[in-house]
Amino acid sequence: MKKVKYYYDAENLAYRKIKTKKATKFGYAALFLLAAALFGVLSFVVLLNTPFFETPKDRLQAREIENFKIRYAILNKKMDQIDEVLENVEDRDNNLYRVYFNTSAIPDEQRKAGFGGVNRYKELEGFDNSELVINTSKRVDIISKELVIQSKSLDEILKLAKEKNNLLAAIPAIQPVRNENLKAMASGFGYRTDPFTKVRKFHAGMDFSAKSGTPIYATGDGVVDRADNTASGYGNHIVIRHGFGYETLYGHLSKYNVRAGQRVKRGDVIGYVGSTGRSEAPHCHYEVHKNGEVVNPLNFYYGNISAAEYVAIARLANQENQSLD
Repeated sequence: MKKVKYYYDAENLAYRKIKTKKATKFGYAALFLLAAALFGVLSFVVLLNTPFFETPKDRLQAREIENFKIRYAILNKKMDQIDEVLENVEDRDNNLYRVYFNTSAIPDEQRKAGFGGVNRYKELEGFDNSELVINTSKRVDIISKELVIQSKSLDEILKLAKEKNNLLAAIPAIQPVRNENLKAMASGFGYRTDPFTKVRKFHAGMDFSAKSGTPIYATGDGVVDRADNTASGYGNHIVIRHGFGYETLYGHLSKYNVRAGQRVKRGDVIGYVGSTGRSEAPHCHYEVHKNGEVVNPLNFYYGNISAAEYVAIARLANQENQSLD
């Protein structure tokens, strides 16, 4: 029941009912409606900005954001693959090409340096996925810079190579046994388990497992220094002097195809796989020497294998297994 209000009429000494004017009633009603409208609008805005109320546009945007994240994830995966190949090229460049030409290696700090000074990614800040976009953009920029540095380095190497054709022909640059003839890349350079004593010892070359009688190829131009079995452990073996400080050894042969003093070219058949000397199974033990020091032959297979094959053989060679000699 509506509450009735009174006022005291002092002139007539009586209480009289307070009557609300129509204009006042209309004003109250208008004020109420206005307040209700404002409350409704505010509530609608709040609902639009909560996860409990999704419009078709919100759902479409959410799908686009997820697709955007997937595309960036795929892009980063591809960049991982590019990084792996680029690292192999850089490793060859520093430890092979530049060593050949007595040129200083390019330090990692220079190859992988970022970009100092002005913030290059300021316009990408302030968004929900800014970190993802900025990190990906940085990776693209760094890889692009690495490619530019590597390209310039290879241009320099090419210039040196044109001046040193004889050196390039002499460098051991291929595998002594072709991939299609391999049973396995049995053992790599470094510490391995000796097959006879089972003691861990340094293995100064790489073992290429293949059938007896498989051709063995000279890995660079040179002169055969020896083709005999007088060195302990190697059995029938060949040593080629390539000049420029390079020398290669091929051990455990079944027979020779060259003689001491003979000049050979890269790719010539010099002998055949066997298991003579201190050997557990048919294979070619292959060593590379530079200035009297043994070096990892893995760094010299750039003449007849692809980047993907190089990565695969590197993984096998770096496994700590048992050598065959």
